[in-house]
Amino acid sequence: MTVGGPGVGPAWTGTRGRWLRHHRVAEPRLRLVCLPHAGGTATAYAGWPPLLPAGVELLAVQYPGRQDRLAEPCETSMAALADAVTDALTGRLDLPVALFGHSMGSAVAYEVALRLRDRADADVVALLVSGRRAPHRRGPAPLPLDDAGLLASVARLAGPEAWAYDHPDLRELLMPSLRGDHRLLDAYRPDPPAERLRIPVTAYGGDRDPVCPATDLDTWAEVTDAGLETVVLPGGHFFLREQEAALLGHLGSRLAPYLEEVH
Repeated sequence: MTVGGPGVGPAWTGTRGRWLRHHRVAEPRLRLVCLPHAGGTATAYAGWPPLLPAGVELLAVQYPGRQDRLAEPCETSMAALADAVTDALTGRLDLPVALFGHSMGSAVAYEVALRLRDRADADVVALLVSGRRAPHRRGPAPLPLDDAGLLASVARLAGPEAWAYDHPDLRELLMPSLRGDHRLLDAYRPDPPAERLRIPVTAYGGDRDPVCPATDLDTWAEVTDAGLETVVLPGGHFFLREQEAALLGHLGSRLAPYLEEVH
Protein backbone atom coordinates (compact mmCIF):
# COMPACT_ATOMS: atom_id res chain seq x y z
CA MET A 1 0.00 0.00 0.00
CA THR A 2 1.36 3.40 -0.93
CA VAL A 3 -1.23 5.57 0.82
CA GLY A 4 0.47 7.18 3.79
CA GLY A 5 3.17 4.53 3.84
CA PRO A 6 6.92 4.93 3.76
CA GLY A 7 7.53 3.78 0.21
CA VAL A 8 7.02 5.62 -3.04
CA GLY A 9 6.56 2.76 -5.47
CA PRO A 10 8.75 0.26 -7.29
CA ALA A 11 10.00 2.61 -10.00
CA TRP A 12 12.35 4.62 -7.77
CA THR A 13 16.00 3.68 -7.83
CA GLY A 14 17.24 6.38 -5.50
CA THR A 15 16.44 9.56 -3.66
CA ARG A 16 17.93 13.01 -3.48
CA GLY A 17 17.50 14.17 0.09
CA ARG A 18 13.98 14.57 1.40
CA TRP A 19 12.52 16.31 -1.63
CA LEU A 20 13.31 14.21 -4.71
CA ARG A 21 12.47 10.64 -5.70
CA HIS A 22 14.78 9.59 -8.47
CA HIS A 23 14.49 7.07 -11.31
CA ARG A 24 17.99 6.76 -12.69
CA VAL A 25 18.79 5.79 -16.27
CA ALA A 26 22.09 4.58 -17.69
CA GLU A 27 22.82 7.53 -19.99
CA PRO A 28 20.71 10.50 -18.90
CA ARG A 29 20.40 13.38 -21.35
CA LEU A 30 17.52 15.30 -19.80
CA ARG A 31 15.87 15.43 -16.38
CA LEU A 32 12.09 15.64 -16.11
CA VAL A 33 11.06 17.11 -12.76
CA CYS A 34 7.45 16.22 -11.84
CA LEU A 35 5.35 18.00 -9.23
CA PRO A 36 2.17 16.49 -7.73
CA HIS A 37 -1.33 17.85 -7.23
CA ALA A 38 -2.72 19.08 -3.90
CA GLY A 39 -2.69 16.24 -1.39
CA GLY A 40 -0.64 14.20 -3.86
CA THR A 41 2.68 12.44 -3.58
CA ALA A 42 5.67 11.52 -5.72
CA THR A 43 4.00 8.12 -6.18
CA ALA A 44 1.72 9.73 -8.78
CA TYR A 45 4.63 9.51 -11.21
CA ALA A 46 5.99 6.09 -10.26
CA GLY A 47 4.59 4.46 -13.40
CA TRP A 48 6.02 7.01 -15.82
CA PRO A 49 9.66 5.93 -16.33
CA PRO A 50 8.98 2.96 -18.67
CA LEU A 51 6.83 5.23 -20.89
CA LEU A 52 9.41 7.99 -21.27
CA PRO A 53 11.95 8.18 -24.11
CA ALA A 54 15.39 6.73 -23.55
CA GLY A 55 17.65 9.25 -21.89
CA VAL A 56 14.95 10.94 -19.80
CA GLU A 57 15.67 10.71 -16.09
CA LEU A 58 12.66 11.36 -13.87
CA LEU A 59 12.80 13.27 -10.59
CA ALA A 60 9.49 13.35 -8.70
CA VAL A 61 9.06 15.88 -5.92
CA GLN A 62 7.81 14.71 -2.53
CA TYR A 63 6.17 17.55 -0.62
CA PRO A 64 6.40 17.47 3.20
CA GLY A 65 3.50 16.18 5.28
CA ARG A 66 2.88 12.88 3.49
CA GLN A 67 4.20 9.32 3.16
CA ASP A 68 7.83 9.18 4.33
CA ARG A 69 7.61 12.90 5.23
CA LEU A 70 4.41 12.50 7.23
CA ALA A 71 5.87 13.93 10.43
CA GLU A 72 6.95 17.18 8.74
CA PRO A 73 4.62 20.18 8.56
CA CYS A 74 3.33 21.19 5.15
CA GLU A 75 4.76 24.31 3.59
CA THR A 76 2.52 27.29 4.27
CA SER A 77 3.37 29.48 1.27
CA MET A 78 3.99 28.92 -2.41
CA ALA A 79 7.17 30.99 -2.21
CA ALA A 80 8.61 28.76 0.51
CA LEU A 81 7.62 25.60 -1.36
CA ALA A 82 9.09 26.75 -4.68
CA ASP A 83 12.26 27.94 -2.96
CA ALA A 84 12.71 24.55 -1.29
CA VAL A 85 12.17 22.62 -4.54
CA THR A 86 14.61 24.92 -6.35
CA ASP A 87 17.21 24.38 -3.64
CA ALA A 88 16.71 20.61 -3.85
CA LEU A 89 17.50 20.71 -7.58
CA THR A 90 20.89 22.30 -6.98
CA GLY A 91 23.45 19.75 -8.07
CA ARG A 92 21.00 18.16 -10.54
CA LEU A 93 21.19 20.94 -13.12
CA ASP A 94 24.12 19.58 -15.10
CA LEU A 95 21.66 18.38 -17.78
CA PRO A 96 18.76 20.14 -19.49
CA VAL A 97 15.65 20.18 -17.30
CA ALA A 98 11.94 20.09 -18.14
CA LEU A 99 9.32 20.80 -15.48
CA PHE A 100 5.93 19.04 -15.35
CA GLY A 101 3.19 19.73 -12.85
CA HIS A 102 -0.43 18.71 -12.50
CA SER A 103 -3.02 21.00 -10.90
CA MET A 104 -1.28 22.55 -7.87
CA GLY A 105 1.94 21.10 -9.28
CA SER A 106 1.54 23.32 -12.36
CA ALA A 107 1.77 26.42 -10.20
CA VAL A 108 4.77 25.02 -8.32
CA ALA A 109 6.48 24.12 -11.62
CA TYR A 110 5.88 27.65 -12.91
CA GLU A 111 7.33 29.20 -9.77
CA VAL A 112 10.40 26.95 -9.96
CA ALA A 113 10.83 27.92 -13.62
CA LEU A 114 10.83 31.58 -12.60
CA ARG A 115 13.51 30.91 -9.99
CA LEU A 116 15.71 29.02 -12.44
CA ARG A 117 15.20 31.45 -15.33
CA ASP A 118 18.28 33.57 -14.80
CA ARG A 119 20.57 31.04 -13.15
CA ALA A 120 23.73 30.38 -15.14
CA ASP A 121 23.84 26.76 -13.96
CA ALA A 122 20.29 25.93 -15.14
CA ASP A 123 19.12 25.00 -18.64
CA VAL A 124 15.35 24.74 -18.33
CA VAL A 125 14.03 23.84 -21.77
CA ALA A 126 10.27 23.45 -21.27
CA LEU A 127 7.42 24.01 -18.85
CA LEU A 128 4.71 21.35 -19.06
CA VAL A 129 1.54 22.05 -17.10
CA SER A 130 -1.69 20.17 -16.60
CA GLY A 131 -5.17 20.72 -15.20
CA ARG A 132 -4.75 24.35 -14.14
CA ARG A 133 -5.08 27.84 -15.60
CA ALA A 134 -2.13 30.25 -15.45
CA PRO A 135 -1.46 31.18 -11.82
CA HIS A 136 -2.25 34.90 -12.10
CA ARG A 137 -5.69 34.11 -13.53
CA ARG A 138 -8.13 33.60 -10.68
CA GLY A 139 -10.69 30.91 -11.23
CA PRO A 140 -13.97 30.13 -9.49
CA ALA A 141 -14.38 30.78 -5.77
CA PRO A 142 -11.86 28.76 -3.76
CA LEU A 143 -12.92 25.56 -2.08
CA PRO A 144 -14.26 25.63 1.48
CA LEU A 145 -11.28 24.67 3.62
CA ASP A 146 -13.33 22.67 6.12
CA ASP A 147 -12.99 18.90 5.92
CA ALA A 148 -16.48 18.39 4.46
CA GLY A 149 -15.75 20.74 1.58
CA LEU A 150 -12.37 19.20 0.86
CA LEU A 151 -13.74 15.67 0.95
CA ALA A 152 -16.59 16.65 -1.36
CA SER A 153 -14.00 17.99 -3.84
CA VAL A 154 -11.96 14.77 -3.64
CA ALA A 155 -15.09 12.75 -4.42
CA ARG A 156 -16.14 15.07 -7.26
CA LEU A 157 -12.74 15.04 -8.94
CA ALA A 158 -12.24 11.29 -8.42
CA GLY A 159 -8.53 11.71 -7.88
CA PRO A 160 -5.98 8.97 -7.41
CA GLU A 161 -6.61 6.88 -4.31
CA ALA A 162 -9.78 8.86 -3.57
CA TRP A 163 -11.10 5.65 -2.06
CA ALA A 164 -8.65 6.06 0.84
CA TYR A 165 -10.60 9.02 2.19
CA ASP A 166 -13.54 6.70 2.87
CA HIS A 167 -11.47 4.83 5.47
CA PRO A 168 -11.23 6.67 8.81
CA ASP A 169 -7.69 5.56 9.65
CA LEU A 170 -6.30 6.50 6.23
CA ARG A 171 -8.31 9.71 6.11
CA GLU A 172 -6.69 10.82 9.37
CA LEU A 173 -3.26 10.42 7.74
CA LEU A 174 -4.20 12.11 4.47
CA MET A 175 -6.24 15.11 5.59
CA PRO A 176 -3.38 17.25 6.98
CA SER A 177 -1.59 17.39 3.62
CA LEU A 178 -4.85 17.98 1.74
CA ARG A 179 -5.77 20.83 4.09
CA GLY A 180 -2.28 22.28 4.03
CA ASP A 181 -1.98 22.27 0.26
CA HIS A 182 -5.37 23.91 -0.24
CA ARG A 183 -4.59 26.58 2.34
CA LEU A 184 -1.35 27.30 0.50
CA LEU A 185 -3.24 27.58 -2.79
CA ASP A 186 -5.91 29.80 -1.23
CA ALA A 187 -3.19 32.24 -0.16
CA TYR A 188 -1.36 32.11 -3.50
CA ARG A 189 -2.36 35.18 -5.51
CA PRO A 190 0.48 36.09 -7.86
CA ASP A 191 0.43 39.17 -10.03
CA PRO A 192 0.72 38.91 -13.82
CA PRO A 193 4.36 38.23 -14.68
CA ALA A 194 6.50 41.34 -14.92
CA GLU A 195 8.88 39.36 -17.10
CA ARG A 196 7.74 36.38 -19.11
CA LEU A 197 9.45 33.05 -19.34
CA ARG A 198 11.70 32.46 -22.32
CA ILE A 199 10.85 28.78 -22.71
CA PRO A 200 7.90 27.15 -24.49
CA VAL A 201 4.90 26.03 -22.44
CA THR A 202 2.72 23.02 -23.17
CA ALA A 203 -0.60 22.92 -21.32
CA TYR A 204 -2.56 19.67 -21.02
CA GLY A 205 -6.16 19.28 -19.93
CA GLY A 206 -9.16 16.99 -19.85
CA ASP A 207 -12.17 17.77 -22.00
CA ARG A 208 -14.51 17.27 -19.02
CA ASP A 209 -12.43 18.87 -16.28
CA PRO A 210 -14.86 20.71 -13.95
CA VAL A 211 -12.19 22.97 -12.42
CA CYS A 212 -10.07 23.78 -15.48
CA PRO A 213 -12.11 23.96 -18.70
CA ALA A 214 -10.05 23.40 -21.82
CA THR A 215 -10.35 27.08 -22.79
CA ASP A 216 -8.55 28.06 -19.56
CA LEU A 217 -5.39 26.38 -20.81
CA ASP A 218 -4.94 29.28 -23.24
CA THR A 219 -4.14 31.60 -20.32
CA TRP A 220 -0.64 30.09 -20.12
CA ALA A 221 0.24 32.07 -23.27
CA GLU A 222 0.41 35.09 -20.96
CA VAL A 223 3.46 33.79 -19.06
CA THR A 224 5.85 33.01 -21.95
CA ASP A 225 7.42 34.69 -24.96
CA ALA A 226 8.36 31.33 -26.50
CA GLY A 227 4.95 30.01 -27.48
CA LEU A 228 2.16 27.88 -26.06
CA GLU A 229 0.80 24.53 -27.22
CA THR A 230 -2.43 23.20 -25.70
CA VAL A 231 -3.37 19.52 -25.75
CA VAL A 232 -6.84 18.36 -24.69
CA LEU A 233 -7.42 14.68 -23.95
CA PRO A 234 -10.58 12.81 -22.97
CA GLY A 235 -11.34 12.83 -19.27
CA GLY A 236 -11.90 14.89 -16.16
CA HIS A 237 -9.48 16.61 -13.82
CA PHE A 238 -7.37 13.48 -13.46
CA PHE A 239 -7.44 12.64 -17.16
CA LEU A 240 -3.69 11.95 -16.96
CA ARG A 241 -4.36 8.64 -15.21
CA GLU A 242 -6.82 7.36 -17.81
CA GLN A 243 -4.80 8.83 -20.68
CA GLU A 244 -1.33 8.12 -19.33
CA ALA A 245 0.00 6.48 -22.50
CA ALA A 246 -1.37 9.23 -24.76
CA LEU A 247 -0.12 11.99 -22.48
CA LEU A 248 3.37 10.53 -22.20
CA GLY A 249 3.48 9.83 -25.93
CA HIS A 250 2.92 13.51 -26.61
CA LEU A 251 5.19 14.58 -23.79
CA GLY A 252 7.93 12.33 -25.15
CA SER A 253 7.64 13.87 -28.60
CA ARG A 254 7.79 17.30 -26.99
CA LEU A 255 11.05 16.41 -25.24
CA ALA A 256 12.63 14.58 -28.19
CA PRO A 257 14.44 17.61 -29.68
CA TYR A 258 16.27 18.15 -26.40
CA LEU A 259 17.52 14.56 -26.33
CA GLU A 260 19.49 14.81 -29.54
CA GLU A 261 22.40 16.46 -27.81
CA VAL A 262 23.20 17.75 -24.38
CA HIS A 263 23.34 21.54 -24.40
